[in-house]
Amino acid sequence: MNINIKKSIAAVCALSLLALSSGCSSKDHGLDPADPAEITIWHYYNGVQQDQFDNMVTEFNETVGHDMGITVEARSKSTIADLADNVLSSLRGDVGAEEPPDMFAAYSETAFTADSMGKVVDLTDYFTEEELSEYVSGYIEEGRFGEDKGLKIFPTAKSVEVMMLNLTDWQTFADSAGVTTDDLSTWEGLVDVAEKYYDYTDALTPDTPCDGKAFFGRDSLANYMIVGARQLGLEYFADNGSGEVVMNEDKDAVRRLWDCYYVPYAEGCFLARSRFRSDDTKIGAIIAMVCSTTGASYFPDSVTLDDEYIYPIEGMVLPVPNFEGTDPFCVQQGAGMVVLKSDEKTEYACSVFLKWLTEKERNIDFSVSSGYLPVKKEANDFAAISEDYLSGDGSQNDIMLRTLEVAISETSSFELYSAKPFERSAEVRDFIGEYMQSTAQTAHDEAYERIAAGEDRAAVLAEYTSDEAFEKWYEGFIGGLKDVSDIA
Repeated sequence: MNINIKKSIAAVCALSLLALSSGCSSKDHGLDPADPAEITIWHYYNGVQQDQFDNMVTEFNETVGHDMGITVEARSKSTIADLADNVLSSLRGDVGAEEPPDMFAAYSETAFTADSMGKVVDLTDYFTEEELSEYVSGYIEEGRFGEDKGLKIFPTAKSVEVMMLNLTDWQTFADSAGVTTDDLSTWEGLVDVAEKYYDYTDALTPDTPCDGKAFFGRDSLANYMIVGARQLGLEYFADNGSGEVVMNEDKDAVRRLWDCYYVPYAEGCFLARSRFRSDDTKIGAIIAMVCSTTGASYFPDSVTLDDEYIYPIEGMVLPVPNFEGTDPFCVQQGAGMVVLKSDEKTEYACSVFLKWLTEKERNIDFSVSSGYLPVKKEANDFAAISEDYLSGDGSQNDIMLRTLEVAISETSSFELYSAKPFERSAEVRDFIGEYMQSTAQTAHDEAYERIAAGEDRAAVLAEYTSDEAFEKWYEGFIGGLKDVSDIA
């Protein structure tokens, strides 16, 4: 069936279902076509995603909104950081701040702060249990927090992480080193492969010692540190059961995290040079990376060396690695929608728009073009996505198709995890990722400065990756966590 026809049918069905859910009365909860509820939404969408969202807002206003008495106005605040700043400034009533929106896109930290101010609606008041059961349970649970465990963030599009591999350069190396992609399924296996890749590339230039290349990099180190810790049984900060957030320590778990990032980074086997790892892949600095499903759309189809030599590459998508001997975990991320307290008519109108936005066909169309996953169970159907929305007629489409296939598999076979927000959780998250990255970079730079001056590589690296080095690093890590969180 033609996609446009499907969408037309879906729009008619949506109107019928929404009318039924509101008791077939356009004046339910105060809605009246003669006096429309005017909803303002702030978001951070740009480019294609903003165009799609704007088109959907127009479609809603001309169909369901027109008939039920709801008018939606959407405004982009450029970036998620700018959006958060604008929202919190408006809620505080800062001088020069705009009036708060009725609904805004947010990650958990911003939503938590707004909720702490008493400004956020518990959306369970506007959704039945049956309606909520249609959504991926982990996505709903992520949005529940606060003393009442109310639904404060409503999922509209989500993402997980995947591993992207430059298959072209991988194959030559793999044939020589006797490794396979199965070796990349664990962090320990990845480290072993990365060390072999360094040795392999170093041997390509026998007249220049210690010039091996890095194999791997990842975009969000905070995700590695937080989700990896949870997989190993550690939550740095958690509710103690009495509503109090406490800090937890597990040196063994953190040592495994250190061993599988800090050590290979110091050795030159991992790398983070550019703003994103897709940029590092494009210049041939690495051949494997972990990124979000949205970041996968930027995976290059060619490598440029020295601004002169360019060659095409084939990409491969793999699941994100896990630690050996553990159940598989994967981050779930992506901003959802937060509704601010106003009046019953406006709050209900927001819920109507959210139900409409997340219907199967519409949510697939909005989500997958930019690498997000739909939020309803029935929409996380790879067959439907591949048939209707990604034809696979080009290399980038093909990469996106394979990314979504792996991502959907992860959502069904991995435990999805996102840390619950608390006061200063945003600062804690930033610290965790930045501390690991900055210390690993410093260790690498210092070590290779000494190696370049003539010291033995193995001896120098042994010093930077010793038990004593970890103990010193761990002391700084735990002390920093306590300082930034203000929780002893």
